[in-house]
Amino acid sequence: MELKKYIETYDAFVFDLDNVIYPEKDFFLQVYYLFAQFIEYGEQQEAGPILSFMQNTYQQQGPDGIFEKTAAQFGIPEKYKLNFDLLHRNIRLPLKLLLFEEVLSFLQAIVVERKPLFLLVSGHPESQLNKIKQTDWKGLEPHLQLYFSEELSTKEGDKGLDHLIETHQLKGKKILVVEKNWSKDYYVFNTDIDFLQVERLFVS
Repeated sequence: MELKKYIETYDAFVFDLDNVIYPEKDFFLQVYYLFAQFIEYGEQQEAGPILSFMQNTYQQQGPDGIFEKTAAQFGIPEKYKLNFDLLHRNIRLPLKLLLFEEVLSFLQAIVVERKPLFLLVSGHPESQLNKIKQTDWKGLEPHLQLYFSEELSTKEGDKGLDHLIETHQLKGKKILVVEKNWSKDYYVFNTDIDFLQVERLFVS
């Protein structure tokens, strides 16, 4: 079994958050739902069409520029951009964020073997911490050691892994880093560190 192989091979495990621990769409779609409700209250525009437009735009084009596209489509004043941005940082989600089942199984197996488990989270720390607090970790919280790449990175491609290695006296070849993508990441600079694309867990 692939999970057993990884756990036997490595002494420490490092995970990113978005689209690694949980599907990021589950966060964005709840943001869009609450924003559409906010506009219905503030501008007396029906929330349903706004939400449908945002959902379709996200599915076809991703989250970039979605406020601007929605504002242009529905004539939403620019002043609401602040509210939209604040939702990403401070939102209280109607539903908890659920872990990918395969990732949850991997995390639980790591904990059973009492091996170090790190979250090295990229993105805005305030927003990411808010997501973490609203994730259903199934009791794993005490076993997670949390770091934010933005607060630790010192050079392009670093991502804070040097800090983890030094602080916890880890050996590079015995660390497995699980992420969504790696093309611009630390591994160009540190070939000793092994990388696992999270999709591999879904097909193993």
